Amino acid sequence: MQGFYHSIDTFGAVDGRGIRYVLFLSGCELGCEFCHNPDTWEQGRNTISVEEILKDIRRYRRFYDASNGGITVSGGEPLLQADFVAELFKHCRRENVHTTLDTSGYAPQNAIRKVLPYSNAVLFSLKAANSATHRKLTGKDNALILNNLNLAASLSKVTVRYVIIPGINNSHAEITDLSKIIRKLPQLVAVELLPYHTLGRSKWDQLGKPYPLPGIPPADENDVHQVRQWLQDKNIITC
Repeated sequence: MQGFYHSIDTFGAVDGRGIRYVLFLSGCELGCEFCHNPDTWEQGRNTISVEEILKDIRRYRRFYDASNGGITVSGGEPLLQADFVAELFKHCRRENVHTTLDTSGYAPQNAIRKVLPYSNAVLFSLKAANSATHRKLTGKDNALILNNLNLAASLSKVTVRYVIIPGINNSHAEITDLSKIIRKLPQLVAVELLPYHTLGRSKWDQLGKPYPLPGIPPADENDVHQVRQWLQDKNIITC
């Protein structure tokens, strides 16, 4: 089976536990204003097969095993190619390779139901808890995404990823809404706080796209500390 992909990182250290083989699939239906990989939005023509990926993983397997790592499929949005990801993860599980899905959750529920049975863990990127803020940042409502987050938390180990964007999604009201969502999930879920940065701006320039957040500064330690404190005050686990 073939999948459309953007790139591969054979030594990823931030997208799941241990050292990871990170496959970035291409294609995404969100248009996040703070995206640091806008070059993954278009599906493109580059394809790769499940067999090619497995062969590549075996070359570096000792590093993944020694670090308790595995494979992470990211994007783009991997759930747009749910059949491919499910087939890949199925084979990885047979070879005892730990599998992590890195998703925005913006996909039909049947897509996430195909992949989760073969996913050891899910990194679920929630852009904003408030619907209006989410629409501003991504162009889409978050109702489907929140339903999928609830589904994912009922079927797999989930970590919510939240990028702190100063002045946009880090107010006390926004974080209170976030804590309410997390507390209603069917299992205990930690929130990984990620500071917004502008390192991807050059890609917007290369693509000839105007950067949507030109006046927004990167989040600093105080921004992260404040959000962490508000969440911990609501008994939310942060990492």
